[in-house]
Amino acid sequence: MFSISLFGQTKTDEGKGKVSYISSQNVYVKFESTEKIEVGDTLLINRNGQLIPALVVNSKSSISCVCTPLISGRINVADEVILQIKHSDPALPQEDEVAAGALVEADIEDQPLGTEDPSVGQMDTKGPRSAFKQNITGRVSAASFNTFANSRDYNRFRYTFYFRGDHLGNTGLSVESYITFRHTLGEWEEVKENVSSALKLYTLALKYDFGKASRVIAGRHINHNISSIGAIDGLQFDQGLGNFTIGGFVGSRPDHTDYSLNFDLFQYGVYLGYGFKSEGRYMQNTLAYIEQRNSSNIDRRFIYFQHSSSLARNLFLFGSMEVSLYENINNDPKTTVDLNNLYASLRYRVSRKLNLMVSYDNRKNIHYYETFKNFIDQLIDEETRQGVRFHGNYRISKNIVWGLNTGWRFQKSDKNLSRNLNSYLTFNRIPGVNVRTTLTVNFLRTNYLDSKIFGIRISKDIVQRKLYGDIRYRWVDYDYLNYETASSQNIVGANLSWNIIKRLSLYANYEITFDSHDIHYHQFYTRIVQRF
Repeated sequence: MFSISLFGQTKTDEGKGKVSYISSQNVYVKFESTEKIEVGDTLLINRNGQLIPALVVNSKSSISCVCTPLISGRINVADEVILQIKHSDPALPQEDEVAAGALVEADIEDQPLGTEDPSVGQMDTKGPRSAFKQNITGRVSAASFNTFANSRDYNRFRYTFYFRGDHLGNTGLSVESYITFRHTLGEWEEVKENVSSALKLYTLALKYDFGKASRVIAGRHINHNISSIGAIDGLQFDQGLGNFTIGGFVGSRPDHTDYSLNFDLFQYGVYLGYGFKSEGRYMQNTLAYIEQRNSSNIDRRFIYFQHSSSLARNLFLFGSMEVSLYENINNDPKTTVDLNNLYASLRYRVSRKLNLMVSYDNRKNIHYYETFKNFIDQLIDEETRQGVRFHGNYRISKNIVWGLNTGWRFQKSDKNLSRNLNSYLTFNRIPGVNVRTTLTVNFLRTNYLDSKIFGIRISKDIVQRKLYGDIRYRWVDYDYLNYETASSQNIVGANLSWNIIKRLSLYANYEITFDSHDIHYHQFYTRIVQRF
């Protein structure tokens, strides 16, 4: 791995936004205005006093950006994101202002796990920190998800509490919690039998900073240095030594079935990190040794490695992998050296108009403890995440952006083969009506399924910075090859996002699905959010 010093004739201002929504592929960020943001810009996140590159802008609307994550770890809804707006030297030629946009999904869900997408978070390098200063943010929300179909009705309710208090009382003590409670109407007995089936503690931790470069964390917390292993219940610590970081943890893993505490899943580990960031270049590395147990038996030992760097001007590399040293599968323990859970991505910003990215992913499938995705969206996620993927977007003109994604999942036996092609074309600020329109097409073929999806979405700021709405339509056709069963769907939806007052928001979403087998689905999603 290597890095090259870069020099440029630019000066920077800082603009701030907040993460509003996290999907399996993208991170959505809201700003007061995106007038000075360009497609291809990099957004930064503050980690322990240092700004690290975290997101790249793929497309935008007037107040929101659709971004691709660059880092592998925890990014939360409501995290502050910083844009370094670059202004060219007056002596240099300048291009037209970028106004390319894409429809941004409304902030319809507090996604608790940013790890479903391959590139979220990264190592916290321990450079100098600013003096302790109290900063408190949080939100409470209540949501309902209602489905009405020919066969049965389904009503779910979800309540969320998020609180983050950094350096309470200007001391080294910080606290963070992310808690949800959800239940289904008519199924309260299940909640009484096992409260953990409804109550999810995604984060609940105390942190204490000892000076500028060391800290200890107690509770449930995802460590950004070793983010792929998920949440850790127990004690974590790290110590910064210049550009190096040493750390470790001892505790347990959440229960696999309901995410509750399970002290039988004991684990511990140590890690060593190295990183630096200077003008125009950066690099972070983490090397960890981890042992996980099931009851008193060793379940797995492995080495984890994570790397992120700028290889050259506008060329960025991210990678993570695990090397198993010991495994116990189906009561068959064995010592082995096996490379698995490998992810690597290379991103190149060719110009202000063209961005390219290639990635490889052979990590294990993701288990969702809760999701509001419909069937076809879940299917696409499951069948397209692994394998080789290519991504590119091109700004055709000031108001038009074209994007293309294609992927290929392969195995020696071809038992799990998957090919996927997805493309979109976005028209921003159509003259006369001032709306944004996005056309999409998706083709997916696996060993058992052949599907085609065509869609259109139209959105508009109905009242500037107060009321946002969109309407959408998708035609879905999929054929189960092994069963000679075909089906088609027409999906129509609408969404409204209303900023009632500065920190109080209301979201409403409706979708109806017309199935070729005369099965109709109506889905309503509403959520009210109070931030503080």
